[in-house]
Amino acid sequence: MPVQKKEKMDIKGKKMAWNDLLQYQEGAVVSRTLIDKKVGTVTMFAFDEDQGLSEHTAPYDAMVMITEGEAEIRISGEPFHLKQGETIILPAGKPHALRAISPFKMMLIMIRSEDTQPQLVQEKM
Repeated sequence: MPVQKKEKMDIKGKKMAWNDLLQYQEGAVVSRTLIDKKVGTVTMFAFDEDQGLSEHTAPYDAMVMITEGEAEIRISGEPFHLKQGETIILPAGKPHALRAISPFKMMLIMIRSEDTQPQLVQEKM
């Protein structure tokens, strides 16, 4: 299913609710790019039920955060069932695919870097 892109909007310095940034469209995948810079992108997606993205690879790690609904994400053939509030990192160079179990929305964050090893950093408060 081709992704339908929404026009860019200026959201800098504005309060927003992630799930209000785009709406589901019957039988479609909708995307809205929020940040598009040389160093990375932040994009919101809305997938109608049973819609998805076929298997592909990306040259950089990407973080997926499910903001509404449920999805199956496959990484190198291994399925992961994610729901609202859950996240997963798609490793660079590993084939991955997404499918909507129910209508779902997600935020995709991709940082372009040569260092592709994700690290969990805890700061002391």
